[in-house]
Amino acid sequence: MRIGELSRRTGVAVHLLRYYGQQGLLHPQRRASGYREYVEEDVAVVRRIRSLLAAGLNTSTITTVLPCLRDTGDRLVPTCPDLLADLHQERDRIAQAIGDLQASMDALNDVIAAAPADVTRRALTALGR
Repeated sequence: MRIGELSRRTGVAVHLLRYYGQQGLLHPQRRASGYREYVEEDVAVVRRIRSLLAAGLNTSTITTVLPCLRDTGDRLVPTCPDLLADLHQERDRIAQAIGDLQASMDALNDVIAAAPADVTRRALTALGR
C-alpha cells in the first residue's frame, strides 16, 4: 500500500509517517517510481508507535524498544529481558517530570492566591470566568 493508504488506515498524517521512516521506525520498500510501499504489518507498527508516543516515549527510545514488543490487541507486551529495565527508567523520568511540573503549578498557585480580591475579580472577569 502507498503512504496515503497507510495514513488513511491509521489516522496518522503522511508527514509523520515519513518522519517515522526517517527515524528508523518504519521500513517501507521503494517502488521503481520512487513511491514508498508499505505492507499490512505496517498498520500495526504505526499503532504501536502511536501507543508508545502516547505513553511519553520519544522516537529514539521507541526505535530501541519497538522490536521487543508484542501487540496482544489490548496491550503491548515486552518480549526482551533488557526492555523492562529501560521501561522502568523511562517511567522514572516521566514521574520526575510530573513532580517538577506539580511543584511549578504549586508555586504558581501560591502567587495567584496572594493577589488581592479586587485584582482576582478583574482578572477572572477578563478571562470570562
